[in-house]
Amino acid sequence: MRTDAVELARFYRRKAGQSARAMIARRLQALWPHTHQLDLLGFGFAGPYLDLYRGEARRALAFMPGSQGAVHWPDDALNASCLGDELHLPFKEAQFDRIIVAHGLEEAHAPRRLLRELWRVLAPEGRMVVITAHRAGLWSQTDGTPLGAGRPYSKGQLSELFDDTLFEPLAWSRALYVPPVNWLLGPRTSEIFEHLGERVYPGFGGILMAEVIKHIGAVRPKGTLQRRTGLEGLRPGALSPVPSANAHHKASRRSHHDADPASWPDGHPPL
Repeated sequence: MRTDAVELARFYRRKAGQSARAMIARRLQALWPHTHQLDLLGFGFAGPYLDLYRGEARRALAFMPGSQGAVHWPDDALNASCLGDELHLPFKEAQFDRIIVAHGLEEAHAPRRLLRELWRVLAPEGRMVVITAHRAGLWSQTDGTPLGAGRPYSKGQLSELFDDTLFEPLAWSRALYVPPVNWLLGPRTSEIFEHLGERVYPGFGGILMAEVIKHIGAVRPKGTLQRRTGLEGLRPGALSPVPSANAHHKASRRSHHDADPASWPDGHPPL
């Protein structure tokens, strides 16, 4: 049985939930700064994160599993949330460009079937962010928040799930390094712990985040190397750093230079 939607909503009104949302939102906005003309789906209890894109995305919809229950979302507008069977989503194939999964995987009774159903409704080359409680973090070891419910995940366990369900991980990150102690959960204290954790003990964040992509036309065999586009700690707050225009221009010039035989020393191509 999943954590009730009313309890999840209550969590995000408390100091602990507000701290969790702020730390996760910082990374989401760095990852997906713009969602113009995109259709977004939030699965599980993703309303607090869909709020980041309201008024910008073409469409945003919150789907809540039947065993969890549903609440009205967004709070200040017409309802855009729905309730249903998580293994039979009421959407056509390839309907969404982006999916955010929050409080959706830890308590799923069939996580592989769930991910395959999310794969079905995600557009080709569409991207999904999965936000789960981290097995090595303090938050998954306390009963005082929804992050202590269900099954937390390690990076290896999530990687295996993605391999089995034809998703390719693009980037990984962790968040929520502040301990789940009420007097430490203020905005200023949380920021201090976040910056310290990213540099000193990056493996112990309370939240594990992964960005994955749905490829069509080629299946990546299990065991192949994953493309690492967002190394933890390399750029704080970003899962998938985007190359700057200047870097792209330099790379294009270098590629053109290497392809020109007149530029090869001694008539031989560069190694």
